[in-house]
Amino acid sequence: MDFEALLPLLMFAALGILLFSGFPVAFILGGVAIGFGYIAYWYDDFLFEPLMFFNVVSRIWGGVAESPILTAIPMFIFMGTMLERSGVASDLLHALQVLLRRVPGGLAMSVTLMGTIMAATTGIIGASVVMMTLLALPVMLERRYHPALACGTIAASGTLGILIPPSIMLVIMADLLAKSVGNLFVAAVVPGFMLSVLYLLYIYFFSHLRPDWAPPLPDDEGPQDTREIMKMVLKSFLPPIFLIVLVLGSILGGIATPTEAAGVGGLGALLLALINGKLKFHVLRDVIERAALTGGMLFMIFLGATAFAYVFRALGGDDIVVDIVEGLGFGSWGVLIVLLTIVFLLGFFFDWLEITLIVIPVFTPVIELLDFGDHVPKADIVYWFAILMAVNLQTSFLTPPFGFALFYMKGVAPPEVKINHIYTGIVPFVCLQLVALGLVVAFPNLALWLPNTLLN
Repeated sequence: MDFEALLPLLMFAALGILLFSGFPVAFILGGVAIGFGYIAYWYDDFLFEPLMFFNVVSRIWGGVAESPILTAIPMFIFMGTMLERSGVASDLLHALQVLLRRVPGGLAMSVTLMGTIMAATTGIIGASVVMMTLLALPVMLERRYHPALACGTIAASGTLGILIPPSIMLVIMADLLAKSVGNLFVAAVVPGFMLSVLYLLYIYFFSHLRPDWAPPLPDDEGPQDTREIMKMVLKSFLPPIFLIVLVLGSILGGIATPTEAAGVGGLGALLLALINGKLKFHVLRDVIERAALTGGMLFMIFLGATAFAYVFRALGGDDIVVDIVEGLGFGSWGVLIVLLTIVFLLGFFFDWLEITLIVIPVFTPVIELLDFGDHVPKADIVYWFAILMAVNLQTSFLTPPFGFALFYMKGVAPPEVKINHIYTGIVPFVCLQLVALGLVVAFPNLALWLPNTLLN
């Protein structure tokens, strides 16, 4: 293999090494792209001409700055950040505790249900994990829950927002794949809630086997009068249901596009904060600043990833990846397993955003060549693969050494919670995520039935 053919592979090697340097990912992606563009020009000025660098600017403008899909991201970030400050989560957790106080593992199941409901209103994982750790972990430890079970439950439940719509990851995937974000949202509904059900079943049966790890709550927890309980339920459940109907209901009902629904969701979050008396000027300023910083970080990574993908393709990287995969001789199923395994292993070291922006542009040409016969219609393969990626990337938040949810949790957890408690607690939930991945592989209609039914 000559040097020209090696250049795209060397790009990936350089990217993999530099990502461990701690330097900002956006600058690494862009820097590697520019550097290898100049290396290619130095080697052969016809391989990568200097004028081709101007194509990077036009792609950034046309692919990122002008993309109507990506407009939803800042609004979803604003909605999630405002929702965190509105007090909805604390009311919801208290109500769930009371309703499940007689169920084995009821408190852990309450946390899982809260994570599921919050996931359907916001896709900001860092905020969700921190918020749930601050709200639920001290309560679980006070109720003598084992720290490993408490930490695992909170970390896994807090990351559901990356899969259950409205998910920022699905918005980014739709843009990279040039597919409908509404279709991806609908396709992710069943796998997302299925994963939540797997968590609940595990907690329920584990609490039966090890009641010392999940002691039941006292019967006098919360209001005892039926009227007071109903009042508490209405107060706690109506706000998040209101927001879910605004966002998901408008998308599923065809009333609004995901971008329009994001704007409606932002308005709904403002209304909830106003109703709860939390819409103060300093709160609004803090939410806007945090949303702007998070959005700015995401879009800087988009810019770097766009430059990297363009140079990689200009140097023939797509063709090399396709040739390598075809040369393996594994067939479509073997290739799919290899790709999913690569994504799972990358999750041990990199964040979901880095994996998504780097891997999807490289893997998409390969996926479009696969054929699974009657198992998955050819037209649905890309949507199916996107959901498989989304379920797979759940693990990237939990797998050490660089599981970001683990770092978020350790940063705000009480001092008696050790890192080994967190690492031990997430193992069963990572296994459940892999079970969910296997189910979607074996039964594609878990992802495809709902969009094919509602949108066709």
